[in-house]
Amino acid sequence: MAAAAAVLAVATAAAAAQELKIGYVNSDRVLRDAAPAKAAQSKLEAEFSKRDKELNDLALRLKSAADKLEKDAPTLAESERNRRQRELVDQDREIQRKRREFQEDLNQRKNEELAAVVERANKVIKQIFESEKYDLILQEAVFAGPRADITEKVIKALNAQGK
Repeated sequence: MAAAAAVLAVATAAAAAQELKIGYVNSDRVLRDAAPAKAAQSKLEAEFSKRDKELNDLALRLKSAADKLEKDAPTLAESERNRRQRELVDQDREIQRKRREFQEDLNQRKNEELAAVVERANKVIKQIFESEKYDLILQEAVFAGPRADITEKVIKALNAQGK
């Protein structure tokens, strides 16, 4: 009698587990492939490309000034050589400071843009969750089979929103 009850309990639990509807979303892929994510990336590139080019130009000028100093060093007076070396060190320090500021600004803007995309993606996931009656949707999983992967559905819905 107890064995029959145990078998019945296991069979009932297995049937309930089969009815469970679980989905998985690969967040990295959404943030890489969805149109809003690509638009955010393009926006950032447009916004920061000018500053990046200016920093690269400054670095090239510093390198050519360092090369010139190295070439001229044997013929320069020691005081002139020291003065030019100090100028190069100061310019290098200034470029490093500007690069750090550039990187901080870029990271801050990237986080802002990605947060907006994540918010939109979460709304789409919630809509799919509710409309298709999922019991659970995960964004991080060690393993997920193709049946549970709804990433493409999320990307398509996000792309459709942008149109």
